[in-house]
Amino acid sequence: MGKDKLRKWDEIATYDFVLQPPTEVALSGESDLGGTWHKDVFGNDNPITLELGCGKGEYTVGLARMFPHRNFLGIDIKGHRFWRGAKTSVEEGLTNVAFLRTRIEFAGTFFNEGEIDEIWLTFSDPQPREEKHRLTGPKFIDRYKKYLKPGGTIHVKTDNTGLYEWTLEQLQEHGYTIETHTNDVYGSFVTGLTEEWQKIMSIRTYYEKKFADEGEKIKYIRFTV
Repeated sequence: MGKDKLRKWDEIATYDFVLQPPTEVALSGESDLGGTWHKDVFGNDNPITLELGCGKGEYTVGLARMFPHRNFLGIDIKGHRFWRGAKTSVEEGLTNVAFLRTRIEFAGTFFNEGEIDEIWLTFSDPQPREEKHRLTGPKFIDRYKKYLKPGGTIHVKTDNTGLYEWTLEQLQEHGYTIETHTNDVYGSFVTGLTEEWQKIMSIRTYYEKKFADEGEKIKYIRFTV
């Protein structure tokens, strides 16, 4: 195992806003974190947004900068990746950011019903051979609904045309409300947005930059459950 990865793990372990519950807790389906996020983690009653599969935490941190009166929680199993977002939060003095190290399929263990206001899925693995593992599919959406407020919003950003089209089909088939979608965020779509939403759309993850540089068009879907 690389020394740099170990260094990053050691560093995030010193941050009180990075929570790393043991695997056995996630597997048990029982945790004492549910219902504590507002009071004990963020210290306020502001709305909570999740970035699931947050990678380096670009959306978690970027949105936290824009909306100081909201809370943002990045979730990923790879702590050495979100180390960058956690460190940036410390460097910039952001107090509305936290990270949870766990697998997304276990995330529901750590929240009470209706505790979360919205979710971002940013450049999730398209799982070309395993549709059941796609984070935008009905199996996962049913899990999100357990801790997302009724009528809560889910945002999807991806470069993958297959995942984008499949997700739209699944949402329509299962009766979810699609508020907006585009197969080219940075075409005419972005010019029709408010200034605030243009800034939100302009937050780019590591993978978005990579795929955009390769000529891929970025897709976006916003829907409610």
